[in-house]
Order: sequence, then C-alpha cells, then structure tokens
Amino acid sequence: MGMKKFFKTAVVAVGVVALAASMAWSNPAKKNWPRTLVIGSASIGGTYYVYGSGWAQIIEKVTGIPTSVEVTGGPNHNMMLTNKGDLDLGMVTMGPAFEAWNGLENWTNGVKHREVRAIFPMYNTYSQWWATVDSGIKTLADLEGKRVGVGPQGGTAGTFHPRILSLLGIKATVRHAGISDLVGQHMDGQLEANSFAAGLPVGAVLEMSNQRKIVMFGVDGAAREKVVKEYPYFAPATIPASAYDFLQNDVETIGIWNMAIASKKLPDDLVYEIVKGVFENHGQLVNAHSAAKETEAEAVTKNTWMWMHPGAIRYYEEKGIALHPDVYPPEYKKQ
Repeated sequence: MGMKKFFKTAVVAVGVVALAASMAWSNPAKKNWPRTLVIGSASIGGTYYVYGSGWAQIIEKVTGIPTSVEVTGGPNHNMMLTNKGDLDLGMVTMGPAFEAWNGLENWTNGVKHREVRAIFPMYNTYSQWWATVDSGIKTLADLEGKRVGVGPQGGTAGTFHPRILSLLGIKATVRHAGISDLVGQHMDGQLEANSFAAGLPVGAVLEMSNQRKIVMFGVDGAAREKVVKEYPYFAPATIPASAYDFLQNDVETIGIWNMAIASKKLPDDLVYEIVKGVFENHGQLVNAHSAAKETEAEAVTKNTWMWMHPGAIRYYEEKGIALHPDVYPPEYKKQ
C-alpha cells in the first residue's frame, strides 16, 4: 500500500473511531456514561485475556466507548479492583468470587466485596493438569515431591490448586506465575508438571503441545469426590478429547463457572447495552475464543447468590429468564 493511500485509510479509520466514541454522548441521557472502560482479565496466554479482548471490541462496537483490557492476577484481583473502583468490568470464577463476596480466607482481609455486580455468564472453567510424556507423570498422585506450576497468585488455579494438593495429602512444590512464564519454565526443565484453570482450549497448553509430547490429567475419582465435598462451588466436568489435538480420550476433572462482573456504579442503561451487545454479537465473541460457545443467556441461572447489576437484570427479564431471588440487589427497582 502506498504511503498516501495508507495515510488516507488511517485517517478514515480514526474518524470512524472518533465518531463512534462521540455517539455515546450525543444523547443527553448518556452523558453520565464514562469516557473509557477498563476490563480486568488475567495473565497473557490464558483464556481471560483473549476472551476479554473480544469482549472489549464488542463494547466499543455497541457503545462507542474505548475499552482496554488490563492484565491482572485473575479472579481474586478482579474482585478486589472492581470493588475498589479501579476496574469498571472484570471476569471471575465463582469460587474466588464467593470468598470475596463473603470476606472469607486471608486474601480478602475479611472485607465483603459488595460493590461488585454480576452481569453475564461466561463459560465453565476446567481444572487442567499436564506433564511431558517422558516424565512418567499421569495422575495427581504422581505429583508427590514434584515442582508444579499453578498459575498466578490471584487466579483460580493459583488459589485452589495448592489447596487441592494439600487436601489430597500430595506434597508438591508449587510455583506461581503467569501461564506463559510457567510453560517456559516447564519446557526449560524447571518444572515437572503444570496446571491451569480456564476455558477450552488454553493457548499456552497448545503452545507447549506443539513443542513437546504431553499428557493431560484432571481431578477425578475419589479425589474429585473429596474436592467437590470440600468446595461445593466446583462440580464434576469433562474435558472432551476434541479440545486438544494431543488428547486421545476425554479427561475427567472438575469445573467452576465464570461470570462477568461490573462495578455497582456503572449506569444501568450502559450495563444493559453491554449485556445486550454480548449476546447479540455472540459469534464475534466465539471468534475471539471458542470457550464463548458456552456464553448463553440462560446460563445466568448458574448464579444463585451474587447480586446482579440492575441493567443486566433488565435484559434477562426482557428475555423472560427467571433469575434466582437472591441475585436482586438492594438498589434494584422493578420496572
């Protein structure tokens, strides 16, 4: 492309973006909308970051508001930052969200994170564990005495995988880091095994499987029964063999649902447009990450305890979806 043609194209593109951004405030009723939005995701290489990038594009498309995706420590961090008002939107798994909501565990400092609102269901997060074929590791029990990656500190895996190993009496040395860094350490021989909790497939797992022969395993059998009893927000789940080229059989494990969240302070009409935009542009979200195939409005009923944003509630009620009575927040006013 010639420089003049490139410059002309760039000017047109910038003009379109500027026009879209100005649309949000051309209507007096939307003057209370923020000028920008920030989504809290997790580490680069994980599902949240990719999914969040697709979500950001949809928000910009339907609202005209420039939206960025911030790398964070994952669900724990997203709950804390959204509760403080440092994030407008975020993504969480319901285990860490439950702890934050109720001020449980040391990481919450006893603070009940009640300035956060659920807005739409995302997908199921699968507990995934893998090792190289030549390591001889095939099950959780084989991790005894091994060095194991568990994702970043504030992520679902970083929070629960060490607890799971402890609950099962497996003494392993866990390493916390972003999933891309952990895959690098694994391939360099600094780790004997790795793990993550995310939607399917995980880009970092695909990256490693392209360079090493690996085996994947999960939390199954009696171990799964024990974990689900201890942490009831987990449920039995199956990673289908079709999720990864290297799998020959389905992998039995545990899963936990993900929800998109928003600050309580975001305007109702804005949140309504964001939620509506997600479901009306579902194909675009799936193109960003295939885990979004599970992003269906009806799955909002998976949430039975976290207060939902009134703007989101409006969308589901218009669709005739019956919400659990406990998700209606104190500020909700029946339309």
